Amino acid sequence: MAIKNRNRAVHLCFLWLLLSSVLLQTSDGKSWKKHRLRKPCRNLVLYFHDVIYNGSNAKNATSTLVGAPHGSNLTLLAGKDNHFGDLAVFDDPITLDNNFHSPPVGRAQGFYFYDMKNTFSSWLGFTFVLNSTDYKGTITFSGADPILTKYRDISVVGGTGDFIMARGIATISTDAYEGDVYFRLCVNITLYECY
Repeated sequence: MAIKNRNRAVHLCFLWLLLSSVLLQTSDGKSWKKHRLRKPCRNLVLYFHDVIYNGSNAKNATSTLVGAPHGSNLTLLAGKDNHFGDLAVFDDPITLDNNFHSPPVGRAQGFYFYDMKNTFSSWLGFTFVLNSTDYKGTITFSGADPILTKYRDISVVGGTGDFIMARGIATISTDAYEGDVYFRLCVNITLYECY
């Protein structure tokens, strides 16, 4: 009886594979063509500047640690294990160029946490809140940030105002950094859905 059930299962699997390969074929005989991306509907490049609170720079700090591994100090990033377990919340200025003292066009607000012990890597969740003559509204981002990679892509998952329901990719790169206190990210935003 067990042999008949096993034979029946093998026959059903073979039939499923045969049918799925036939159904997945296109009219020209090729299966699963790659989807072409739409042409981008909008592209902009912005910079955000993160100054991490270190116990003595409260006046200039734009981010602070709110979580750390057990026994760690909340005023300094964890020194070992690539800052693993540190969680920072930020409210950073956004500029049109890489000058920290340029007039801000908005704020980058969100959090990042270091999520790998064996290399520098973080996970980002943040929103650009833009309020300038050129841009009004928000753009929301989410994704992994392998920090040691020169160019990293994260998802644009939505927006409001001029960017309502925006979808696309943001390519980020570390433009400058000063130890564990300051870093500047260049964010090249390419939107594929604009309303």
